[in-house]
Amino acid sequence: MQLTLEFGGGLELLCDSVKVHNVDVDLPAEEKKLTMKHLLAWVRNNLIKERPEMFMKGDTVRPGVLVLVNDCDWELSGQLDTTLENKDVVVFISTLHGG
Repeated sequence: MQLTLEFGGGLELLCDSVKVHNVDVDLPAEEKKLTMKHLLAWVRNNLIKERPEMFMKGDTVRPGVLVLVNDCDWELSGQLDTTLENKDVVVFISTLHGG
């Protein structure tokens, strides 16, 4: 499944300072759909190059990370259970930063 992943607010520093990633994510073997829970595990294993604890806590994003799926807050679409489709755009933005 082809997805566009964008990282901002400092999270791009965890991905070798690359803000936009066009990726191809395989569906889990026993699953018929890709969920945000599966995507987050894929991101942790394939894109995050350092300090994964700054991006995730347990199996979800850390508090202070805004997640948008096709410009919609994932809290409105089911968070970890949000189903992703081909060509979706997922944005991760850290709202916690120094000043």
